[in-house]
Amino acid sequence: MGIPFLKDDPLRPGEVEETAPGVRRILCDNPSAFTFRGTNTWIIGRGRVAVLDPGPEDAVHLAAILGALKGEEITHILVSHTHRDHSPGARALQAATGAPTYGFGPHRTPPGEGGEGGDHAFRPDVTLADGAAVEGEDWRLVALHTPGHCANHLCFALEGSGALFSADMVMSWSTSVVSPPDGDMAAYMASLARLRAREGDRLYLPGHGPPLPRPGPFLAALAAHRLERERLVLEALAAQGAATAEALVPPVYGPLDPRLVKAASRSLLAHLIKLEAEGAVTREGEVWRRA
Repeated sequence: MGIPFLKDDPLRPGEVEETAPGVRRILCDNPSAFTFRGTNTWIIGRGRVAVLDPGPEDAVHLAAILGALKGEEITHILVSHTHRDHSPGARALQAATGAPTYGFGPHRTPPGEGGEGGDHAFRPDVTLADGAAVEGEDWRLVALHTPGHCANHLCFALEGSGALFSADMVMSWSTSVVSPPDGDMAAYMASLARLRAREGDRLYLPGHGPPLPRPGPFLAALAAHRLERERLVLEALAAQGAATAEALVPPVYGPLDPRLVKAASRSLLAHLIKLEAEGAVTREGEVWRRA
């Protein structure tokens, strides 16, 4: 089953889009092989609003957020997870507005242990546990702890709307990078199963890429894709006898953008760690074999 990715996103950086009732989007101008056209910053409510994922440290993007909300008040600054394309902008936005920050907690993995992409300075003023609610005058969000891409990752369900802010757990334009140790493939699959079991979510608003309507078939395709990748990993190990995660990239992925090879090897490592826990593979140092 192919994944029906959405690549058409006409929103230009700095512009404001009315994405759904009570929800606006501003695109940060930080495109890359991992962020697509940039990070989506979401504005929830009218008058007294929440800002979700202020993005990286970027003065132009900060000005766009404040300009879009001239005459309104930012009462909450929400962070889905502590990667540097999502949370660092919270500091300048808080300095400009005085609004408190909300998130699951600080980044879990130290830089020396594989947490190089984390925003280690972020500490939420208010810690949100799984199921915690945050509300304003005309909106109410429920936090869903969805680890996998990042250990402190939160999705947010906008009650009464059928919309879910899926951040980097589910992106419309690409699969998510799962890079150990902060990324965990078993946790990712469990989070994906949790989202698939939810009823009433009709629109996903991701951290990168355009909005995703009717997410059910997309989630099913994501799950099938990951299971197919595990099958290919096991086939490649059976053929090669033993291999490192890096050596498995060509037989599993085929031709790949060179910029993505390192990320692909990290994702394969996440699969291998999951398969090891399930008893399907063993390892000696960085070399893996079929069990």
